[in-house]
Amino acid sequence: MYNNPDDQTIKELLNNCHTIAIVGLSDKPQRDSFKVANYLQQHGYRIIPVHPRVTEVLGEKAYKTLADIPDQIDLVNVFRKSEDTPPVVEQAVSLKPKAIWLQLGIANEEAAQIATRAGITFVQDRCIKIEHARLLGE
Repeated sequence: MYNNPDDQTIKELLNNCHTIAIVGLSDKPQRDSFKVANYLQQHGYRIIPVHPRVTEVLGEKAYKTLADIPDQIDLVNVFRKSEDTPPVVEQAVSLKPKAIWLQLGIANEEAAQIATRAGITFVQDRCIKIEHARLLGE
């Protein structure tokens, strides 16, 4: 069973990852993905929405897939069902981000193995917004 990185590692990620692709980012303000993206944006991160049916979220151009993003990505944050994460993680690995992060309630052992085999820090079943507030203060 995969174990998440320790608090120090997560703190370093949050301090060093400035461009975050958010897979499954909704343009609906009531959705958790939107709330998390809005929080991250307000705390100085550049968010890049990834959603096949959205064109823009929070003033940022959305991309249909991770492969469509022309910019370097520091971290890939995933809002997808656990069983849908391995192909997303495979695509994310090709971008060589510093980390891949599955949101709270999302965990997949196969996805964890894909990321760790590629040497990429992997976080699962944790909320990046909650961890940011807890480790770096509001």
